[in-house]
This record gives sequence, C-alpha cells and structure tokens, in this order.
Amino acid sequence: MTVERSRITVHGVVQGVGFRPFVARLADDLGLHGHCGNDDVSVFIEIEGKPAAVSAFVRRLRTDAPPMAVIVDATVQPVPVRGDESFRIIDSRHVPGARTLVSPDVATCADCLRELADPHDRRYRHPFVNCTNCGPRFTVITDLPYDRPNTTMAEFPLCDVCLAEYRDPADRRFHAQPVCCPDCGPHLFAEIDGRRVDGDDAVLTAVQGALRGGRIVAVKGLGGFHLVCDAANPAAVETLRARKHRPDKPFAVMTADLSVAAELCEISEPESGLLRHAARPILLLRKKNTASVADGIAPGIDDLGVMLPYTPLHHLLFTRTPGSDIEPPRVLVMTSGNLSGEPLCFDNDDARTRLRDIADVFLMHDRRIAVPCEDSVLAVADGAVLPIRRSRGFAPLPVVLPARGPEILAVGAEIKNTFCLTRQDYAFCSAHLGDMGSLESRRAFETSVRQLTHLHGITPEAVVADRHPGYSTHHWARRYSDSTGVPLLTVQHHHAHVASLMAEHGLVGTTVLGVAFDGTGYGCDTTVWGGELLLVGPDVLDSRRVGHVQPFSLPGGDAAVRNPVRVALALLHECGISDVDGLPCVEAIPAAKRAAVESQLVSGVGCIRTTSAGRLFDGVASLLGVRHRVTYEAQAAIELEALARTAPHPAHLTMAVENDQLTLPLLVSGIVAGLRDGTPPAALALGFHHALAAATADLVDRTATATGASTIGLTGGVFQNRLFLALVRAHWESSGYRVLTHHRVPPNDGGLSLGQAVIGAAATMRGP
Repeated sequence: MTVERSRITVHGVVQGVGFRPFVARLADDLGLHGHCGNDDVSVFIEIEGKPAAVSAFVRRLRTDAPPMAVIVDATVQPVPVRGDESFRIIDSRHVPGARTLVSPDVATCADCLRELADPHDRRYRHPFVNCTNCGPRFTVITDLPYDRPNTTMAEFPLCDVCLAEYRDPADRRFHAQPVCCPDCGPHLFAEIDGRRVDGDDAVLTAVQGALRGGRIVAVKGLGGFHLVCDAANPAAVETLRARKHRPDKPFAVMTADLSVAAELCEISEPESGLLRHAARPILLLRKKNTASVADGIAPGIDDLGVMLPYTPLHHLLFTRTPGSDIEPPRVLVMTSGNLSGEPLCFDNDDARTRLRDIADVFLMHDRRIAVPCEDSVLAVADGAVLPIRRSRGFAPLPVVLPARGPEILAVGAEIKNTFCLTRQDYAFCSAHLGDMGSLESRRAFETSVRQLTHLHGITPEAVVADRHPGYSTHHWARRYSDSTGVPLLTVQHHHAHVASLMAEHGLVGTTVLGVAFDGTGYGCDTTVWGGELLLVGPDVLDSRRVGHVQPFSLPGGDAAVRNPVRVALALLHECGISDVDGLPCVEAIPAAKRAAVESQLVSGVGCIRTTSAGRLFDGVASLLGVRHRVTYEAQAAIELEALARTAPHPAHLTMAVENDQLTLPLLVSGIVAGLRDGTPPAALALGFHHALAAATADLVDRTATATGASTIGLTGGVFQNRLFLALVRAHWESSGYRVLTHHRVPPNDGGLSLGQAVIGAAATMRGP
C-alpha cells in the first residue's frame, strides 16, 4: 500500500478555537496517523496515510474548519514516512517574541443555545454560556498569548467541572478561555429606582417589566453598553432621542429572531445569511410599510438597521422568564451606550456617570470589558457585502498584505475613526472609534492605540496621518512623533481611500484608476476635494489626479456642511441661475440669511472651493426640498437616495463631461427646469443619480483609454449609496474593466487608516 506523509503549517486564528481537536477528529475520520500541536503563531501538523486521504485532509482543513477559525495560509510539504500508528495532540512549542492572531467576538452557537434553553442542563439560562465555537474573545483579552490569565475571565476561577471540560481534548470547551458556568462565572445584577436587584431571573423580570413600561435600559453587552427601549413604543423612542441628543439619526433594532426581522423588512437570501453570520452585524434592510415599529426609529428613510441576538443575555431578554407573566419584547431599539459625539461606555462606573441622565435602569454584570467594541454595520449591494462600519465580529482580524513590511501606525481620519497597525504581512484595523470631536473621544483613541500596540507587540517605525492640518488625529500624530522620535508621514485623503481599496483586494503593486467620492478631504491644492479620479500606479506612492467634479463654493465652510441650503444656493450661483424665486431651497431660508450667503458667494469672502461629490448630493437634496439642515453626517444624501428609490422612472437629466471635469450647469439647470415644470421630486432625485452615474462612467472611460488603466476602483463615503453604486457599476457590466468595490473595510473614512498604513509602509521602505 502506498503511504505518504505531509507537514502542514497553518497560520491564522487557530488558537483557542478548537482547531487541534478538529484536526484530530478529521485525521481519525480519514484513517490518518501523525500529530499536531500549537506554537505561538501557527498549528503544526504531520499527517501520514494513503495519498487520497492526505489530499482530502488538506482540503477539509479549510472547508470544515471550526466556526471561529480563520485560516490565513496553510503550507504543505512532503516529509519522510515515519510509520506512526496513531494520531496525537502533542505539547505546544513557544517561539520567543511571536504574537498570535486574536479572534473577534462571535455570536452564541447553536449548541450553547440548546444548553441555555434546556432545564436539565447545568447551564440552563446562564447568561454567559460559551464554548470554543462562540462567545467573547477580543473584548476580554488583556495580553498574549491568549490564555485565561491574560483575559478578564482570570477573575473567575474555574470550578472542577468546568476545569475538566477545559482540559479534555474531546470536549467542546477544550481550551475555551472564557468557559464558565453559574457556579464559577460572572453574574448579572440590575440597578433600578435606587435599588440593586440580584439573581438572574429576578433581574430579567425587572428589566423586561421596565421595557414594557416604556423605560430606557442601559444594557452591558460584549463590547460596551447599549441603550435599549421597546421599539414599538413611540413615546419611549422619542424619550431616548431627547435624552441622547440624537434628533434624527436612525436607531438600530434587535429582533427576537429571523422571523420577526422578516415581518419588519424585505430580506434576500444573501441578507438572511449575513443576519445569521457569526459576527451578527447590524444589517441595513428595506423596511416594509407594515413594519410594527415606531416611525421615530428611522425617520425620513426606507432602511432599517436590524441585528439578531448575539449573546445569551440578549436571548434571555427575548424569552419569558419562568414564573413571570410579563410578555417579553419582540423588537428592541439597541443603540450605542453614549451621548451623541462621545465614546462608547464600557465600564460600570463610567456608565453610571455618563448615562445617568439617559437610562432609567442599568442591567450590568461583573465581567470587565478589556477592549470596547461597537457593533458592525453592513449592507448588501448587488448581492455582495458592503461594510459600513467594521467592528465587533470582524476586528481585529487582519487584512493580509502582499509582502512583509515595516511596523506602521496609521491614525486614520477625523470622523468614523479607526487606526491601523502593520506587522509582518498583516494590517490590523482597530474597531470603530467614532468621531474625534470631543476630548473623551480623543482619550479613547489614545487608550485604544496603547492597547493594540501592546497586544500585537508593535513598536512603530513611522506614524502616518491625514494631510489635513486641522484634524485632531493629525495633531496627535505630530505630538506622538515629537515625543518618540518616530518619523511622521502625511498622506492625501483620497490617495489613502484608493490605497485602502487596493490593499483589501491584494492589488498593491498594480495600476488602479480610483474614483474617490466623499464629503471632505484636504486636497493637494489646499482646497476641499471630494469628487476625484486618481491614478495610482504600481508604486503605491505614485498618485496622480486625472479628473474631478467641477469646483464650487462652500459659503461659510463647515456651516455649509451643516446646512445643505447653503450648498444649493452655491450651486445656483456657480451655474449662473438667477431666477430662483419659489425654489424649495430659497423658500427654506430667511431673506436676510439668503442675502448674506449670496453676498459671500459674490465676494468669495468666507467661501471655500470644493469638488465634493458628497456636498453635491447635499445641495441637490436642498434644491429638491428634501433636507435643508442636517443633524447627522450624510443625512441629506441618505434621504435623497431614499426618495429616489420611490420613483418609478427617472427624470431625464444630463451632466456634461468637459476635459477632465464633471460639470454642473447642465445638471443644475435641468433640475431647476424640472421643478418649474412640476416634475415630481422623486423622479428628479432618481434622475440626478442616473445623470451623475453616467457622467462618472463617461469620464472614467475617457481617462482609462488615455492612461491604459483596466482596473477601476470605487471608494469614498458616497459609494455607501447602494443606488448610485449599482448605477455606476451597470455602465461597465460588459466593458472588460475590472471594477473594485469594498468588501473588507468600509468605503467611508472608517477604511482610510488601511490605505494610510500601506502608503506609509511603502514610504518607509523607500527611505529618505
């Protein structure tokens, strides 16, 4: 009989996820002999037997891997046959200075849910049930290697029964570091009306009663606190909005299960799969007209952010408590536990202080959160994943880079901030941190940088920041450079967007014609860019601006960002349209303010020139009467997209392309004429999307022909607009171009740090 032996080295998230027991079971299933073990960066395997069985083993390592395992690469090499007669799990080896990959937190698995619901199981209704296939990971880790003493579970010594499970390679909880039971795990408690409630069932009964009574509950989850209320109670929703100082921005909801989500929203097969994904993200779904939730949850838009329960505690909130007559909720508002503009609360005492004027009730536990982590947000565009916010369930999994490089710290953008660390051929993007406008947010940023650089054992060789001199992250990077002596590099905003897209597709080192459309980016000419075509070459440092939206003025700078009505007036002025009486944007602004804005536009005083596609969307939204003032980022554009989706047909609008510019006069005059003729605003909104998409495709075609580029990249926050993204892509369906969109990191500024890191690494390797 022919026998062969192979040595396999598997890199990735392969520690603490049941990988070695899986390997042993697979070997036994295929009749193979040998051994496997861990070192600090890999699982090493030697396998021996019939060639067909060895081939099947290698294939099934990837296809049948445990749910929490992430295989980055697996190398296979033949070695001499040794004649083993069994398969063994051998002792771990340690590599000095090595740092393994850390798993993200994932949702409670089906096996643990069965135990949670089984009255005969010792973990019945245990709010912290978990195993090697589920539960907290990233949010409880304090250091590497990933062992219980290096997690916040170190404070909960294992009982004898849990310890036996932990030590048994045949058990589902073998080396599951957060393993626990009611006897040795964390405990729930509630604080309500000045009193403390203990005992799981008593706590849950009190909280369910509070929710049914329209009260706001601060719930401590995996990565921080949520603010929770009954989604079917309009008064509770409005109370939460008022207390949180969040007048319009949509709230996410959590439904008891998939069937309840389907009552609220249209759900496609890809969307159903994402809702049930182990990461349990918030997923943007088309809301049904019959959805039985308060209108105030997502005012002005047709999407609803929905997620399914992902912790045992969530499942218990939706389950009737034994002995209680309180009907559990079916849909809960589940929004970040913070005041708008502040970082997420994740510590009990901090939550008591910062959320005391928002929450009526606190549902807490005594397991510390080591690393705060917001919920991830995804959408589906043309059947593919479109990340909006990459955080819990995905961070801190790395993006694999094409080659090893220097250790870089890239500090990201000012809004939707993430930072990025590179080590070897990995780029680690942090969890979502939010906007850097407050002192608390900047302190949270500093803490997160310290945590992740320590966790990954990184000593940066360079720090990289956006070129905008006013960004607080830019100032922080400069101070960091001054205090450490680490060189500071700055990168143009849209160059980083395109590099981010190239990195996630493994195309650094090729040529990409990037379409970078967003709201605000500091341009190389010190104006505000945001509607750019950039050609990035095989040397990722080589970026050339080859096209853009026609510049127009932003009267009052940031005031125009907050007031799209100012942008609408600027567009009319730029296009020489003086007959404006009766237009929605003119009716929406007092005469004195309108006169002041028009005076600014004539004189240029207090105006900033921009090519921003995001501001163009804002201005059109005001022209059409959709939104004249915003209370959250991209509100006008989001509502414009929602309106456009209601139109049966687009109005015929045209945007001209002249030389290297997408020009405005024909487009804006067409919108004004349509309004004068009584064309429905929805048709004009859809017509605008079509016109901008067609003009963008035309300019890209011309530029690609002139430069020889065959790969097109779509990046920047505007490409979160799924209608616009689909229309742009439709122009190239049979063109022969390769079209890149984001699937790993967001197209918005949340993905910017990855591009900064890639450019910073290239600059560092090049040297002075």
